Amino acid sequence: MDGSEQSQAKTVSNDANAEKPARKPRAKAKAKVNSDAALNVPTVAKSAFNILIVAQAGRLQYEALLFAAALRQNTPNFAGRLIVAEPQPSAHWDHDPRIAPHIRKLLQETYGATIRPFTNTLFGQTYPYGNKIEALATLPAGENFIFFDTDTMILGDLSQAQIDFSHPTASMRREGTWPVEDLYWPGYTAIWKSLYDKFDLPFEQTLDLSEPDEYWERYLYFNAGWFLGSDPVAFSNLFTRYATEINEDPPEELVIQPLNPWLDQVALPLVVTALGGGRPGPALDGFDGALTCHYRTLPLLYARESDTVVAQFEQIVNNPDLRPVFAEYAPFKRMAFQGDGAKVRGLFNREKLPRFENRYRQIIKAEGLWMR
Repeated sequence: MDGSEQSQAKTVSNDANAEKPARKPRAKAKAKVNSDAALNVPTVAKSAFNILIVAQAGRLQYEALLFAAALRQNTPNFAGRLIVAEPQPSAHWDHDPRIAPHIRKLLQETYGATIRPFTNTLFGQTYPYGNKIEALATLPAGENFIFFDTDTMILGDLSQAQIDFSHPTASMRREGTWPVEDLYWPGYTAIWKSLYDKFDLPFEQTLDLSEPDEYWERYLYFNAGWFLGSDPVAFSNLFTRYATEINEDPPEELVIQPLNPWLDQVALPLVVTALGGGRPGPALDGFDGALTCHYRTLPLLYARESDTVVAQFEQIVNNPDLRPVFAEYAPFKRMAFQGDGAKVRGLFNREKLPRFENRYRQIIKAEGLWMR
């Protein structure tokens, strides 16, 4: 990206919490291929790595505290560094985005986090999803890393995961949110191929041929809730370049496609492909599973996550040293301490949960219990 503010105006709005609607899947006859590595799973030794999250004033600082507490509880022997990237005051924010002093102290002194400041030159308030792109620059070059969205809980021991950091990859807990089908659109293949062609990247090798042509899961598409690699600098450089150029000069096939709020998820598969990665292998099944939970919002946590996730969440937030801090933020206070979480959970049949996130939102909002 070139740092100009023009890049923001073309893509982004001020809605940091934009909903990403999904489409229903088509019926498929072929069995799903679990990953690119399904037929050849290498034995990978446990490797040290750093974890990156982004935190700032408001919701993210409380989510960061929850993340750090869950990491300490469930990965007590974590050998890497928890790096919390913190945006600094600049023209890209109309308020001071820095973490509150008392939460900063807890993150650093109680949970050993390293807080790394960064100044937005590309995104900021107009596209907060871009923080993850700019925050990568706070990580040490040449060291294995995993980025997590801050609205994530660590449920198990990450140090026991067999991760091949030389094979960059990202979360597959996603829905078919982009590209958006339209009467005059050229189709999935034309849109995705135009992006790979723009950056001279191989396209065909990214396809999951077990999925039908023009079905969204055939194409490499991630949730940017977590991603990993062996060099954050290389990852950052490509992520920055691809996101900027897609935003400023998209292929003509994208002319009617919205890029807000999906720009990060449009660029991410290209970055992963360029660095020799692809879909995660079976060794990473614990991500978005037994090891991590990208809960997104507290109402969604109570609505759709397992009893184990809810129990761990409530155990952490009721820690006597943390409860007064979490109670400062209304969604934590109402969901965890005033019973609204239990009300949300009671709206759903655990044996017949909705398939799509939008349906959860509709039901919760109808009861006046949606908050973030």
